[in-house]
Amino acid sequence: MKTVPVQEAVGMVLCHDMTRIVPGESKGPAFRKGHVISAGDIPMLLEIGKEHVYVLNLEKGRIHENEAAERIAKAAAGPGITLSPVCEGRINFEAAPGLLSVNVEALNRINSIDEVVLATMHDGQQVTEARPVAGTRVVPLVIDEKKIEAVEAICAEYPYVVGIRPFMHRNVGLVTTGSEVYHGRIKDKFGPVIRKKFSRLGSTVMDQRLTSDDPNMTRDAILDFIAEGAEMVVVTGGMSVDPDDQTPTAIRSTGAEVVTYGSPTFPGVMFMLAELAGVPILGLPGCVMYYRASIFDLVVPRLLAGEKITREDIVPMAHGGFCATCEVCRYPVCPFGK
Repeated sequence: MKTVPVQEAVGMVLCHDMTRIVPGESKGPAFRKGHVISAGDIPMLLEIGKEHVYVLNLEKGRIHENEAAERIAKAAAGPGITLSPVCEGRINFEAAPGLLSVNVEALNRINSIDEVVLATMHDGQQVTEARPVAGTRVVPLVIDEKKIEAVEAICAEYPYVVGIRPFMHRNVGLVTTGSEVYHGRIKDKFGPVIRKKFSRLGSTVMDQRLTSDDPNMTRDAILDFIAEGAEMVVVTGGMSVDPDDQTPTAIRSTGAEVVTYGSPTFPGVMFMLAELAGVPILGLPGCVMYYRASIFDLVVPRLLAGEKITREDIVPMAHGGFCATCEVCRYPVCPFGK
C-alpha cells in the first residue's frame, strides 16, 4: 500500500472508501474500497479534495477481494442459483424456488481455509420465492491466490456446494375424512389450507373428496385417486387414537407400504407416510390445519423435490422438531425442523 498522486493512480486499487459530501443534500461514498481507478475518476477525486490516494499494486500471486469472491461463487454455485454483483467484496447466492441443497462437508472444508468465508442457510430449507440463501467473500482486501485455487479444487470434487432442487409439479388427490364433515354437520376447513400449501409449492389439488369414518370408504377414495392419475394422495383428519379415527386403517388397507406412523415432531406427531405403486400417501393430523409450520412443511417439500423419504429420514427430525410457537411465526426462517 502506498500514497500516490491521483493522476498516477489509474489502474490501481483503492484501499478505503472515499466520501463525497454535498452540503444540505447528501453524504456517502463516491468510491468504495476496492474500486479500480480509471482516468474518468480523476476529476471527481479532485473535486472531493483528494489529490493523493492510498492504493494497492497487486503483486503476482495475490488477488483482489472482488476477484476472489467471484471465483469462489462461480466454483460453489449449483443449479437454481444466480450470483449477485459483487458489493463491498461480497457476492450473494440468489435462489430460485425449490429445496435448498447444501453440501455441508464441502462447505466446512471451504471455510477451513484461512481468510475464506462462505455462509449458507440451512440445508433442506424450502424456498417458495426468489431470495438470497448464501454469501461469500474473503476477509482481507488482498488474498493469496493459492487459497482461492484450493477452494476451486474442493468445489471440483462435488457436483456443487450450494444449489436448488426444483419442486416438481404434482397432481394431488385430497381425501377429507370424518362423518361430521361428510354429513355436513360442520364445514371443512382443511381443504383451503392444503390447497394453499400445495399451490405455494407449485402443485395442484386435482379434487377433494369427503368420506365418513368408514375406513372402506376412505380406502376406495384413495384408490380411485391413484387410478385417476394422482401423483400424491393426502388424507386429512382421523389420525388420532380415538376409536372413530380410522384413517391409518384405511391407508393400510389399500395395500400401501407404511414408511412411518408417528413422527418426532410437535406439531405433527400423528403423521403417517405410506407408498403405493410409487405414489406417496400422507395421513395428516389436524395440527396441519392450525399451525403455519408442521410436519407437512418438513416432509412435503422434500417429496416434491424428488426425495424418497425413509424412516431413517424421519427419526433425526426429533432434533429441531419441537416448535417454539413464537408469537409471530417466521417459518421457514426459524429453528423448526433444522
